[in-house]
Amino acid sequence: MNKPETTHKAHRHSILALSEPAPAASMWRTSAQIANTGIFVIMLVAAFDLARPMLLPVVCAFVLTMMVGPLSARAERWGVPSVLTALVLWILVIIVFYGVLLLLAAPAVQWIGRAPEIGQNILQKLHVLKGPLATLQGLRDTFLPANQKGGLGVDIVGFIQPVVSIVAPGVGQMLIFFGALFFMLLGRSQIRRVSVSMFQQREAKLRVLKIFNDIEHNLTGYLSTVTVINLCVGIGSGIIAWATGLPDPIAWAVLGFILNYIPYIGALMVEFAMFLVGLVSFPTLTHAIIPPLLYLAMGTAEGHFITPSIIGHRLTLNPLTVFLSLVFWTWLWGPVGAFISVPLLIIGLVAVEHLFPGDDPELPE
Repeated sequence: MNKPETTHKAHRHSILALSEPAPAASMWRTSAQIANTGIFVIMLVAAFDLARPMLLPVVCAFVLTMMVGPLSARAERWGVPSVLTALVLWILVIIVFYGVLLLLAAPAVQWIGRAPEIGQNILQKLHVLKGPLATLQGLRDTFLPANQKGGLGVDIVGFIQPVVSIVAPGVGQMLIFFGALFFMLLGRSQIRRVSVSMFQQREAKLRVLKIFNDIEHNLTGYLSTVTVINLCVGIGSGIIAWATGLPDPIAWAVLGFILNYIPYIGALMVEFAMFLVGLVSFPTLTHAIIPPLLYLAMGTAEGHFITPSIIGHRLTLNPLTVFLSLVFWTWLWGPVGAFISVPLLIIGLVAVEHLFPGDDPELPE
């Protein structure tokens, strides 16, 4: 009775050329582990999103604390009380933050007040696009219902309002940031001791200390160098604004300095802002294109030649990794996430290198 079935199986094996198939138990085990990891990652990202109003200022305070960690350590070695060190650094951060707002607030309020005039001026300067805009208007009239039709123009107020709401964060989050920053600066040594005491083995304790030290070292080295470079970029931005006739060169210098902390997108934002302001300030479209082109040339030289030669190979991050980190944290936490995307990437890479050290491949002889 079983002979035809045996013959059929042998025939099937000979057709498919299978050699002793075995149950894929290990594959299902691996799939289950991947599924559990995926569920954990999804829930973690959801928690980051839901806890954004509280978690974002705390993370920013932690990143800034790690950046100035070597200064706190040096002051502690010199015998300076931790309270005095934390207070001085905290006041310094407040002064810098207030100075940036002071330099940018007056021009921003002035341009927002001129929003209707700016919109009409831009439409007049972009008369070369009258034909394409009319075509788009015709397409809207054809495909959209009558109750959804609207004018096709430049809504400056609608563009500026979200920017203002982003630049001016909530009072509550600012209080959380400065409060967390002060207490983190004050309790830096205690945070390290508590983190180390959570582990029993000596090797694990040393690993935690090495992670903290390497995070502080890499963050301070990378971001201090980038700050000097961004300062030069900001000065160059102010010189370009002054030379081409853009209003408020100091505000352009501050804007170029700040936005250059955002990889890739920051330079594009400055160029776009220069183009819009140039459309309003200059009589011709050709004149309005000159400032962003000069800034583009300066940014290209800085990004491709100056920064790599100064930072060197040791502190150079993978461009794809930087871009993915920028996209993820901007999507999750908005513009503030874009500013801290590179520091968070450095923290993550240092932790991964310590927790999962890779062996160097052996080269063939």
